[in-house]
Amino acid sequence: MHGELVIPGLFAAPATARLPAAELLFARGRCTSGPSQSLEAWLNDAFGLADEPVAAGALSLLAAGREPGDDLWTRADPVHLRLMRDRLVLVPPAALRIAREEAEALLGALNEHFGDRLALQSIDERRWIARLSAPMELAGQAPLLLAGCDVAGALPSNAASPAHQLLNEAQMVLHAHPVNEAREARGEPPLNSIWLWGAGRAAQVAAPRWQSVSAAEPVALGLARAAGIQGRAAAANAHVWLDRLPQDGRHLAVLDGLRVPRALSEDGEYQEALAHLERDWFAPLLARLREGRIGMLTIHVPDAGECLAYETIRGDLRRFWRRPKALEHYA
Repeated sequence: MHGELVIPGLFAAPATARLPAAELLFARGRCTSGPSQSLEAWLNDAFGLADEPVAAGALSLLAAGREPGDDLWTRADPVHLRLMRDRLVLVPPAALRIAREEAEALLGALNEHFGDRLALQSIDERRWIARLSAPMELAGQAPLLLAGCDVAGALPSNAASPAHQLLNEAQMVLHAHPVNEAREARGEPPLNSIWLWGAGRAAQVAAPRWQSVSAAEPVALGLARAAGIQGRAAAANAHVWLDRLPQDGRHLAVLDGLRVPRALSEDGEYQEALAHLERDWFAPLLARLREGRIGMLTIHVPDAGECLAYETIRGDLRRFWRRPKALEHYA
């Protein structure tokens, strides 16, 4: 069996503790590189859709078991936009505590306002999608990638464009909503905008690279469904992942717990996430490789300075002269 991991954010900040299993796998493996990419773009390319935009809205709908048909879908995630003195900063949904009742109330108000112009649905509290009535210029990046950044330049450039008008109307609806008044009264950031990104129609994947995909990210699970392969919820650890796989084939696990690296690295959460990867993924996978229960292990880091892939087989572990170094050495 060929097991593959994709781990965005792995080299975003230096590890404060050594990670012996990860360091050994990187030291003994063979490295290939390419241009740095977001996880969504990497997945799109890996599923053979490099010439098409990442249709995150339609793929998220597929991941939820719904049918996008031939309609044009976009992600419309709830965000907080904070106007600073000279910039507009985005707080992504992953950094906002959003209750299901809050999401339902806000979606209801938006749908009442927009009607068929922007028909919104929720995948969950933090991930919303919308059916567009016509193509339009939208943001190209997911809100998670823009966390804490000045996003003025990522918004539609033409203030008179349909997308800009939709955003203005959505912000007015959300600004006056009781849900946001209550959030502000509690000292929580209001959900004062939606972030439109990842517009497109569902595509078919002709020749899938893997037999299964394990992920929490809807884009990954949507691509698996589009390819007609097994899509599974994210596994808690490598033991759970491997135990539900066959003895052969090629299988992918998406581990995206480090995807807000700049914010997380300021406290202990990023280091805790690295320790979790070492304990629950790298160490057991190294053991399975040594035992011959995995034929090959590949670790992809798409958003490194160069997109990196480290490929290791059992025989590589005997290359004792390649001594492990601190993880950041391999970035």
